[in-house]
Amino acid sequence: MAAAAAASSYKKYETRSRNPDPKTSLLLVIDVQNYFSSMVNPILPQLLTTIDLCRRSSIPVLFTRHNHKSPPDYGMLGEWWDNDLVLDGTVEAELMPEIRRLAGQNEVVEKNTYSAFENTGLQERLVEMGVKEVIVTGVMTNLCCETTAREAFVKGFRVFFSTDATATSDLELHEATLKNLAYGFAYLVDCDRLQDGLLGK
Repeated sequence: MAAAAAASSYKKYETRSRNPDPKTSLLLVIDVQNYFSSMVNPILPQLLTTIDLCRRSSIPVLFTRHNHKSPPDYGMLGEWWDNDLVLDGTVEAELMPEIRRLAGQNEVVEKNTYSAFENTGLQERLVEMGVKEVIVTGVMTNLCCETTAREAFVKGFRVFFSTDATATSDLELHEATLKNLAYGFAYLVDCDRLQDGLLGK
């Protein structure tokens, strides 16, 4: 079961505060696919709100789609998850309908591991776009979202991590990620914080 959408306010673990700069930010929507729909559904309103806020603020949006095409690209995920993976060409691998209609063809980044940066060209694309900050949303909080956030930080991007537009299978895992990222990697935000920071009260 997905972590409750309103389970964690950004204020609970916040160690420092900042608002994204619309001129240099990009929103990453991680793996909002049919395979993960049971986790996404509780946070879908907040996720759609976050996308809308960013679009209204002229912040570009990229969507990742996790999938595997053949055993050679399973990597360690095959061993860890007993080959129960998201396979390309299946319904489960497709973006959820609510997200698919928002994602332009050139806005989808294909990936096959936890990090959205690994062998995807994402870093080069962000640099070319002049992006200096990323806002991370989607699923799973403690796997692909957290790994992508940490790697973004290490690569020199300022990271904002949504507390109410991310979800995972367990509330404790969700909150552990928020606490860890707030300690050393990311500024925590939610829809209200983004609304105030991007568009004003």
